[in-house]
Amino acid sequence: MNQAIHHTEIDGIPALFAYAAGPVRAGLVFRVGVADETLAGAGITHLVEHLALHRQGLADYHFNGATKAAFTHFHVEGAEHEVVAYLHGVCSSLLDLPMERLETEKEILRTEEARREPGQLPLWRYGAQGYGLSSYPEWGVRQARPDDVRHWAQSWFTRDNAVLWIAGERLPAGLSLRLPGGDRRAMPRVTSALPTAPAFFSEGQGGVLLDAVVTDTAAARMYAGVLERELSRALRQEGGYSYTAAGDYAPRRDGHATVTAFADSLPAKQDAVLGGFIDVLAGLQAGRIAQADLDAVRGRRDSALTAPDSAVRRLPGAAEDLLAHRHPRTVDELRGELWAVTPRHVHAVALEAAGTALLQTPSGHTADWAGYTAAPTRSAYAVTGKRFASVHEDGTALVVGGEGVSLTAGGDAVTVLYRDCAAVLSFPDGGRRLIGTDGICVEVEPGEYGVDAHTMATVDAAVPPGTAVQLPPRQRRPERPAAESRSRDSGPAVEQGKGAARTRRTAGQTAVLVVFGTLAGLWSLLALMYTVFGFGDPETGVGGWAALSAFLWCVGGLLAYPAVRIRRGTRKG
Repeated sequence: MNQAIHHTEIDGIPALFAYAAGPVRAGLVFRVGVADETLAGAGITHLVEHLALHRQGLADYHFNGATKAAFTHFHVEGAEHEVVAYLHGVCSSLLDLPMERLETEKEILRTEEARREPGQLPLWRYGAQGYGLSSYPEWGVRQARPDDVRHWAQSWFTRDNAVLWIAGERLPAGLSLRLPGGDRRAMPRVTSALPTAPAFFSEGQGGVLLDAVVTDTAAARMYAGVLERELSRALRQEGGYSYTAAGDYAPRRDGHATVTAFADSLPAKQDAVLGGFIDVLAGLQAGRIAQADLDAVRGRRDSALTAPDSAVRRLPGAAEDLLAHRHPRTVDELRGELWAVTPRHVHAVALEAAGTALLQTPSGHTADWAGYTAAPTRSAYAVTGKRFASVHEDGTALVVGGEGVSLTAGGDAVTVLYRDCAAVLSFPDGGRRLIGTDGICVEVEPGEYGVDAHTMATVDAAVPPGTAVQLPPRQRRPERPAAESRSRDSGPAVEQGKGAARTRRTAGQTAVLVVFGTLAGLWSLLALMYTVFGFGDPETGVGGWAALSAFLWCVGGLLAYPAVRIRRGTRKG
């Protein structure tokens, strides 16, 4: 059993090697990810990753890529010559990306994005920048130009910003990694959109979610495991409220890590799940940490560290540590830290997590009763400037000033300052959506507020360069009053009209459903009465009576068929 990770260098790139029998596994990791992008340019790293893999084509060996918050991975598993060919191909493509494939890969990314359900916790914690960008659509993909993509690749995918890891019986012969020189990039800046913590926000119906930022230690990993056990015991085994109660631990590689936890629930059990979830957190904060739970988590973690493939599984994380200027620890160091953890250390982590906790409650549920502060959905003030009242005369108004724009309703306001504007979504109908770096957004709809063309041009000229995002036509303009608009943006504005369009479509289907259903019912009643009582002249004979009865039933069935089809389509929508 060899659990050591050996350090070497290949073509100026730091390399980590661990002995392993069987197929060769390898990965090329770069210190670049979503958190290094801007909101208006979001997705460009993912686009480079796709382009770099295109020339690999279809292969019998396994390979793939992954774009994370702060790192991009290219990994492969296969025979020695296949791994060499893959790594050589990735580096060659990064030097000369296949731009003839650009528009096709954009469409593929849009398809991939349509299936993705990004979590909302990052944007509420970090805002519309840095680590918060993982909650937003990849708006930058649509308008990325070849020169933009080449410049991004040349700036970030460099020899000095990469680490290679390999697991096999030896370093592959003939391995060459030709990449341009560059700089080792610092970790992304950590931003905050939370004035106070612990905090909560209400959204969705899927259950209760939590994340907390803690110091990356063995005790913090143990806390995440104990939290998962306690949630599972309280909410599933004892309460029977949840099917899934789980936790996770994700190092940020900057000395901190994110502890996350989740518990699902049925709508009728949301109060119980929320209360039980908070009770578990409170118990850990009070120091109620069972030694048996700690030992169980420690045993599972120690088994992973002493497993025969421990070094191999630690290679990708060790590569990220190197890129983050953190020296990877040995298995003996990790085990020593693990066995030194006591309930007192886990209690300290629980208190640290309580001070940074962000809780997502189901819609309509709050957590202020448990000491959590509502995360801000409004701004502290409105700008001064030209005021445009809503054409609906509902008391809302748009204010366009020299420093930014605000929407006001009564005593509430949402404001985006030009200097803090992360992106401006621009639509062909003239509408704009300004998104601040804190995640607050303001809808600027000329038709809703009677804004003149000169004022709109002033807004466009005032936002920072590079923040404009040109989007396709919307299905319709937003009709909701400003006071009801979401101040945190979590999805593409082009999607706003879908709900209303579906409502209108369903209403039309319902009307047709009623008509066809009524006709089908009346006709079937007529057929039934004729079948039972035989309306008509007995002289027609049995054959004629049966034929007419069958005819009436067939017509009733034909009338019922559209009603059934419409009903099924309405349910699917």
